[in-house]
Amino acid sequence: MTRTIEINPVTRIEGHAKVHIEVADDGKVEAAYMHVLEYRGFEKIVEGMQVELMPTLTSRICGTCPHAHHLVSSKTLDRVFSVQPPRAAVMLRELLNCGSYLHSHGVHFFALAGPDLLLGLDAPAAKRNIMGLLEAAPELATKALRLRSIGQKIAEIVGGRGTHPITCVAGGMSSPITAEQHNTLKRLTTEALELTKVALAAGKDALAKNEALLNILPLPVYNMGTVKDGNLDLFDGAIRVQRSDGAVALEFDAADYAKHIFEEALPYSYSKQVFVKDPGGEPAAYRVGPLARINCADAIDTPLANAELQEFKSKWGKPCKLTVLNHLARLIEMMYVAEKAVALVADDEIASPEVRTQPTAKPRSAIAHVEAPRGVLIHDYTVDGDGIVQKANFIVATQQNISSINASVKAAARQFWGKPDDELLNGIEFAIRCYDPCLSCSTHQIGRMPLDVTITRSGRVERRVSRS
Repeated sequence: MTRTIEINPVTRIEGHAKVHIEVADDGKVEAAYMHVLEYRGFEKIVEGMQVELMPTLTSRICGTCPHAHHLVSSKTLDRVFSVQPPRAAVMLRELLNCGSYLHSHGVHFFALAGPDLLLGLDAPAAKRNIMGLLEAAPELATKALRLRSIGQKIAEIVGGRGTHPITCVAGGMSSPITAEQHNTLKRLTTEALELTKVALAAGKDALAKNEALLNILPLPVYNMGTVKDGNLDLFDGAIRVQRSDGAVALEFDAADYAKHIFEEALPYSYSKQVFVKDPGGEPAAYRVGPLARINCADAIDTPLANAELQEFKSKWGKPCKLTVLNHLARLIEMMYVAEKAVALVADDEIASPEVRTQPTAKPRSAIAHVEAPRGVLIHDYTVDGDGIVQKANFIVATQQNISSINASVKAAARQFWGKPDDELLNGIEFAIRCYDPCLSCSTHQIGRMPLDVTITRSGRVERRVSRS
């Protein structure tokens, strides 16, 4: 006989989900699934829209990573209109991406995952949160929150808004930065780099004290990340697929994604899952995000982060299969984007008034990608000759991680089975938090969606409408 256990809701993640676990009488975990409960339907919402509106519309998909959708949408528009943005515009877009990473990774490591790593999985639930972290390590927590706010401020200056940015357009940016903003960005990026050094040191120390924890969730799957000349790149480049043995299986342009990856609807979740076709044509599970990117990259083109990368590879393998080390990879990326941001604002061309090439070509269908904080993000727009969106597809990071998340949930359930209830539940949530899932981005719908509506008046049912 099989028993079921549910965790509903999963806490300290972006969005709403529950976990369903099936356990046999002998205590063996037979199956585990994460159910994404939200339905957003943005792919249908944007049909019939003017394609020029997509950067602003798609940033509304999510409040956690709106910058990634804004950026990839603007890159797709460049291809829709066959236009090359000026160098200053590309630099500003990259800087916006850096600010997004500082904010998103900072929030995840310290507010969502940090309480587990810095306070311990066995810390009381009432203390295992950002408030408990502020109490236990006030100086570190304060600096971490400052780093997050700097990332948000950079995004606000460059993107026009801290959340749901508005400045990226077809052919570049809607406006340049001012001299005053340029000086502010120099100050903020310099401060951010110093804070990332503190954050990385604290993270490495916490993980070193929990080495047993690092080894509980090994997962030998394919990795996918973006590289340019073999270097980690979070904004542009080729999508590299690495086999679990470390060999490079594929490198391809985003425009060719449909040749190499495919989506699959799930009966228990609004999020689809995605598989990669290996060169032999067989489907393979893979992961995206910080650990996958670190695994795929040969090097990083900034000195401090590259030193950390090489140390990481030397210590944890090529590739690293330990899911928990997503957290360390995330911190290395924070150092990288801080170094990158300092270098970008040090170049005076970033303040050039020439930030847009006006589109003149007839619109066409196009595809582009960026690395969102959680992994590869692809936008695919089918447009007509008038520039009206006929169809859109978004391949987002969390849906690509679904199969790996489910495997890690199952591994965590087995690892923590027999522990007290609180430890079991938090251990399973801890496995999910390694991936920093963003469920608002990942939701889709295929087929019909059941719906029941009941209308009452003064306690009496007047009308009931249902759709199966």
